[in-house]
Amino acid sequence: MKYKFVEKEARFWKEENGKVKCLLCPHTCLLNEGQRGICGVRENRNGKLYTLIYASCSSAYPDPIEKKPLFHFYPGSLVFSLGTVGCNFKCLHCQNYTISQAKPEDYLLHDILPEEAVEKAKKCCDGIAFTYNEPTIWFEYAYDTAKIAKEHGLYTVFVTNGYINEEPLNEIARYLDAANIDVKSLNKEFYKKICKAKVEPVLEACKNYRSRGVHVEITYLVIPTKNDDMNDIKKFCRWVMDELGEQQVIHFTAFYPHYKMLHIPPTSFKKLMEIYNMAKMEGLYYVYLGNVPHGDYENTYCHNCGNLVVERHGFSAKIVGLDGNKCSKCKAEIPIIV
Repeated sequence: MKYKFVEKEARFWKEENGKVKCLLCPHTCLLNEGQRGICGVRENRNGKLYTLIYASCSSAYPDPIEKKPLFHFYPGSLVFSLGTVGCNFKCLHCQNYTISQAKPEDYLLHDILPEEAVEKAKKCCDGIAFTYNEPTIWFEYAYDTAKIAKEHGLYTVFVTNGYINEEPLNEIARYLDAANIDVKSLNKEFYKKICKAKVEPVLEACKNYRSRGVHVEITYLVIPTKNDDMNDIKKFCRWVMDELGEQQVIHFTAFYPHYKMLHIPPTSFKKLMEIYNMAKMEGLYYVYLGNVPHGDYENTYCHNCGNLVVERHGFSAKIVGLDGNKCSKCKAEIPIIV
């Protein structure tokens, strides 16, 4: 049975020389009649831009918030996680390529309208996350759902590559509480070859989301021979220190072979520990490792006195040393939302 799209006119576009120009992300695709953007889900139909995935879900599950990963945002809570299909990146290593590179008509999708998504979330979770594939390209649905979610006391989350233009970012940030942003490298060639995109808009998004009151955590997936040069990672750490500050939460995560990078070996634990120690030496307070065996690098310690404040094992978390958002021992303020 062929999937019937919930059609909706998209936001953020203009007519240009008889074509439609999408203004949602920095690709700014210029589309002829019937043509879709790089994301595969926004199409010029009769001179207007339509989203083909409004309310179209590929996945809908309760997840621990730590899985996003978000470690300084309501630790131990559950978040109703929604995904669709498509992406404005073409990452060669994508772990969710079966949905990120899928066409809407080629995947078994089911409709969950915004009101229904919020009702489902209220029954089992503390918030809603737009995740699994890139939520920016799901803008219309994410915006409508997040707005209703906030009215019902749910928190809202983006797990994103950060490839979004300033105007839509400003719009969604009004109804967004937290974002985990992938910064895949500071290297322009890496983004061009591996992601088919540019790094500069991602770095701007990190700053812009924060400046609009969104809690931001950054993930850096360490891919052997591609973005694991220690000098490059040191530059990344210094960029974080200079632009975002020493309290910015960073997750360095291990790569495992996926998609078109099956020939690349997994990231060694030794390498990750070198990165962890270097990031700490550079002055970053809150550095974590992901996709690795259980260890202290999952826990949150007070930057002032070293007191254990949140203890984690896998995707579970237990608050053990906080008084509100302050260390229960030395009373230093911790950049954590509880």
